Amino acid sequence: MTRRIILPALLTLVVCTFAVPGRAQDPRSVRGNPVPDLTGIDQSGFSLTEFQRIVRGFQIAPVPLNLQNKDLALVGLGSYIVNSEGGCNDCHTNPPFAAGGDPHMGQPKRINADRYLAGGTAFGPVISRNLTPYAQGRPAGLTFTEFRTVLRTGADLKHLEPHVPSEAQDLLQVMPWPIFREMLDHDMRAVYEYLRAVPVKQGFPQ
Repeated sequence: MTRRIILPALLTLVVCTFAVPGRAQDPRSVRGNPVPDLTGIDQSGFSLTEFQRIVRGFQIAPVPLNLQNKDLALVGLGSYIVNSEGGCNDCHTNPPFAAGGDPHMGQPKRINADRYLAGGTAFGPVISRNLTPYAQGRPAGLTFTEFRTVLRTGADLKHLEPHVPSEAQDLLQVMPWPIFREMLDHDMRAVYEYLRAVPVKQGFPQ
């Protein structure tokens, strides 16, 4: 059996696995988010579980994605990491949930798509950053090399206040980079590719 036969069958299996019972909908979507045609991606580098994460990532993305000139596999995986594992929305979307959509209040979960990852949440003197690709398609205004450096070292490359522990050693506070620094480069690249695909939002601080 060739790979071209295996991949569509695998896609069907994965999508059906995530179907929501008792709800009329496109079989390739959950919450109205379509899964793009993935039959053209190179399957050789993915296990069934990894492919499930890619599909699930597209299904749970809370905003429309710009997939032009993007690596679909990385976008899907990045969405899975950002929206189901990383908790990025909790700090980088202000407020994180739309009116009437706060699960902590017993409401059906609905992400605040209008301010998704635009930053602006205050943690004392620390203000969460805008992660959207507002600077010529660069998430948070950073190249991937800079993005990876931030996650690996916590260095505040923008040198915004507060300067902790010092101006000479300016490290991001609140941001859990000591945890994210343990991610594989491949996963960091996936997160970056996903952030390249989300809608641009004007946020604070840039």
